[in-house]
Amino acid sequence: MLNALQVLTTVVVGVMVGVEFSVAFVMNPILNALPEDSRQLGNSHGGRMLGAVMPVWYITSLLLVAAWAAAAWHSPGTGLVVAAGALLLVSVIMSVLLLVPINNQGKTWTPENRPADWKEQLNRWNRYHYARVAVIIGAFALLAAALT
Repeated sequence: MLNALQVLTTVVVGVMVGVEFSVAFVMNPILNALPEDSRQLGNSHGGRMLGAVMPVWYITSLLLVAAWAAAAWHSPGTGLVVAAGALLLVSVIMSVLLLVPINNQGKTWTPENRPADWKEQLNRWNRYHYARVAVIIGAFALLAAALT
């Protein structure tokens, strides 16, 4: 049963990392190459769509890691799992404090109502997102290492 939990957790976190990596290094460059109105509309739509899905995914990942750590508390590699959980917790805190406030504003923008500094706000979100991606990649790497 523990093996199934370990694999499930690693897959769920790994796919989440893949989605967030894709946002940072695939979707954002595509959106940034579009004309202003299209870029902003694409970012708003992405903010609405992913803003609904990702919080559940982050919390589920954190809960799975906590379950793994609890189930394997006296096993080798549990320290790596706990460290991964700490990194995932940091990513949730980063999300709530830094990224979600910008996303909540941006997902309502249209070409008619966007603020004059919308590009700067998106660039700030992207910088925070790059840092969050690094944090969750670290968590994923720790989980993968804990499997061995």
